[in-house]
Amino acid sequence: MNTYQPDSETLVDIYRKMTLIKQSDDRVIGAMKAGRMRMPYYSARGQECIPAAISVLLTDEDYLVTIYRGVHDMLAKGLPAKLLWAELAGKATGSCKGKGGPMHLTYPSKGCMVTTGIVGSSMPIACGLGLASQLRGEKRVTIANFGDGASNIGAFHESLNLAAVWKLPVIFVCQNNQYAEHTSYSKGTSVAKISDRAVSYCIPGLHVDGNDPIAMYSAAKTAIERARSGEGPTLIEAMTFRFNGHLIGDMGEYIPKAEYAAAVAADPYPKYRSWLLETKQASEADLDAIDLAIRAEIDEAEAFAMSSPPPDAIEVKRDVYAYEIA
Repeated sequence: MNTYQPDSETLVDIYRKMTLIKQSDDRVIGAMKAGRMRMPYYSARGQECIPAAISVLLTDEDYLVTIYRGVHDMLAKGLPAKLLWAELAGKATGSCKGKGGPMHLTYPSKGCMVTTGIVGSSMPIACGLGLASQLRGEKRVTIANFGDGASNIGAFHESLNLAAVWKLPVIFVCQNNQYAEHTSYSKGTSVAKISDRAVSYCIPGLHVDGNDPIAMYSAAKTAIERARSGEGPTLIEAMTFRFNGHLIGDMGEYIPKAEYAAAVAADPYPKYRSWLLETKQASEADLDAIDLAIRAEIDEAEAFAMSSPPPDAIEVKRDVYAYEIA
């Protein structure tokens, strides 16, 4: 795999997306603890780098399919924070009219096709989108995000096999945060690396530090260029760590304290910010301005969500059948 060095503008854009993800996640958890929002929420804190580094290589025409722990993927790809927050709050102005919550998000105008609540279902959906692109002769690619636990279900193997046979323009991104719900990687997976499974389907398997923006960018660029040129799919295993439990309310007692402390000490967000400053990719004033702008964006999104109306009762019957309920 080649190592690519993004220009300063791209590096700062990655930081901007990481900041958006982190600030939104922190604020959502704060709103839940304060009792202002009530829903199941799967925090991706600690995993910001992966979608940030991938999304700077994508266009609005490219597709994204992700899973219930995929709010960060959607934000990075372009789902507006206002629509996200309204959806999380169950409001009519949300991206799915307040009916889907964090497990069902969509914003097709930016290629954010679907967030699924079924483990591993992002992959067969991505194959369908990839096939459609291929049949239409388009250059768009599809990103399929999933976790390490999902690599052990049938849909993973079926999807990789089908994508390989048909050379579909799909990039399978395993965000390996080392815990499948409450089970550590070693207790549920037989292979040392999920990326090693790619050889079974005769496609490239890239094992990368998902907390390193340059490494993540390089792996994504390699896979995306391969897909766009008609060479077929790639499996990327991006190693990372989640800083919260399986969902908010799970205290994560099953994670060894030393392991957790080491991961938090290596938090990719402040580490990347420091690197940008040390290498003079951006000034502190530049990054501070981004931080403040994102804070204002989240302020606006939260206010929009809190002031928006709930769905009408009739919405229970809408979007179920092909005809409109009077």
